[in-house]
Amino acid sequence: MKTHELPSSSDGQLIEAASRGDRAAFSALVRRYETMVYRFSFKLCRNKEEAQEALQDTFINVYRNLGSFDGRSKLSTWLYRIVTNNCLMKRRRRKIDDLLESYEDPPLTADGKLRHPVARWEETPADILMKKEFQGLLDQALMKLPVDYRVVFVLRDVEGNSTEETAKILGLSLEATKSRLRRARAFLREQLDPYLTISHKVHR
Repeated sequence: MKTHELPSSSDGQLIEAASRGDRAAFSALVRRYETMVYRFSFKLCRNKEEAQEALQDTFINVYRNLGSFDGRSKLSTWLYRIVTNNCLMKRRRRKIDDLLESYEDPPLTADGKLRHPVARWEETPADILMKKEFQGLLDQALMKLPVDYRVVFVLRDVEGNSTEETAKILGLSLEATKSRLRRARAFLREQLDPYLTISHKVHR
């Protein structure tokens, strides 16, 4: 595959070329998906260093197992599954208690590069303070969720995958995925209800 063809090549073409030892094709795959993988890793690990390590581990796993990708699912589904497995394995190995996400996405520029967050002009200082307070409470509530429920919640409600896609990524039945998602949402609503009630009264 010629270098100038890489940006317009499909995932399948790049995978096929990379599995034959084409390093340029594999590098093109990494460039295409590294932001998505890092963002998801960041949400699960809640730590920049661990997210970077998960990013590296994920693409090492991809490189070693290119031949096992059968193309029946989207490449992003395979990547989500690898990231999730890496993070869960690290948690079990290191006994990390703070596996899940900082609910907000890591801040990105228009071209997808990380940057420091900038407050929107329409937000008042009170809005920003309440958002930060809510973020902290949400993080605390998420930490109380069993990790199996947390992962379903972040894949479905934070990453925006469909319930069917979430089930496929985690290797669960659709009913099991829906059950875990319902329990996660119900628990979070219960945990955050006092704050949301107060917040509603303040903004009336």
